[in-house]
Amino acid sequence: MDLVSVFQVSFAQMIGPSAIFYALLAIGLNLHYGYAGLLNFGQIGFALLGGYGVGIMTVTYEQPLWVGVLVGLALSGLLALVLGIPTLRLRADYLAIATIAAAEILRLMFRSTASDSVTGSTRGLWGFAEPFTAWSPFDSSRQYSLLGMRFYGDDLWAMVVGWTVVLLLCGLVYLLSHSPWGRVLRAVREDEDAARALGKNVFVYKMQALVLGGMIGGLGGVFNALQTKSINPDFYSTAQTFFAFGALILGGAATVFGPVLGAMVFWFLLTLPDAFLRQAISGPDPLLPLTEQQVGAMRFVLLGIMIAVMMVFRPQGILGNKREVQLDA
Repeated sequence: MDLVSVFQVSFAQMIGPSAIFYALLAIGLNLHYGYAGLLNFGQIGFALLGGYGVGIMTVTYEQPLWVGVLVGLALSGLLALVLGIPTLRLRADYLAIATIAAAEILRLMFRSTASDSVTGSTRGLWGFAEPFTAWSPFDSSRQYSLLGMRFYGDDLWAMVVGWTVVLLLCGLVYLLSHSPWGRVLRAVREDEDAARALGKNVFVYKMQALVLGGMIGGLGGVFNALQTKSINPDFYSTAQTFFAFGALILGGAATVFGPVLGAMVFWFLLTLPDAFLRQAISGPDPLLPLTEQQVGAMRFVLLGIMIAVMMVFRPQGILGNKREVQLDA
């Protein structure tokens, strides 16, 4: 059993592009759930529009990459408006139902054969990331060593750009959360009636948080599309939103760096048992009588147990404040 290799693989995933993608989704969810108390179960739908905004504009309509990025972000914000206008005046569970339904409807629409000429249907889209990789100072065919971990040049470039964006967004969230706008948002989360009594337009503040968080989710979709260099509708399943929620809960809601730390820990805890079990079943004399499919399922079981144990002893997450997660029912 090569434990050094197991930890190297786990740490590589902890700081790799996947962790960045879920950190971006979780930062958007943090504005929704952590600061505004909004239950958005369709964050992956915003990411889908962000990614497909890039792919459709550059591949189908042959526009520059920056146009695709702007269109993807604009579509994410538009989706938030469309979902928020009829639901934000109602109870929180209506928004949860609307967002999870919208995300699944969008996925099915984009994979439909009727939209093949625009979205590529189940084949998806590719061939749009060349301008992004052309800016890379790293050789795409070469592997670079970073703290004993090895990354290809394209992945390393995506990590540099991705973590820079994450840090900038953390700075933005810090400024917003410590501004009068952020304090009103917390007041809305704690008691909407009290906020209304003080003359605050609760609907407008909730809508602003929904749009901003949705656009950050769309930015996550843009990053994922550029990093993977392809878009496939089946990737944007509902499970991805719950992975992002898991990362947010792990790190701590209503904190600046909680979503980022949570995404890193989430992927470390997901990869560590996977790498360990795959070594345990390899070779002529395996330590465990498991198949590859069983290992893939077992890692989620172990991750779920670890999250459940943490929720018992520290329900506010690693960085969270227990008072911040006691939302008004």
